[in-house]
Amino acid sequence: MRNIDRMTIKITVMALLMFCCLVITACAPTVKVETPNEPITINLNIKLDADIRVKLEEEAKKDIAANPGIF
Repeated sequence: MRNIDRMTIKITVMALLMFCCLVITACAPTVKVETPNEPITINLNIKLDADIRVKLEEEAKKDIAANPGIF
């Protein structure tokens, strides 16, 4: 009868430990990832050099002169 009592105690302790583990994992915090309500804005402060602008204007003038029917 002693073996049955020890076995019952072991099973009860194991069941109690399993229940405690389940309770602990059930109480774990959750993390939610949501999109913002407002759009994300990225401000880029870019300064164009005059060289680049002049080169683009020259290329545009050449293209217009080569194809006058574009505009």
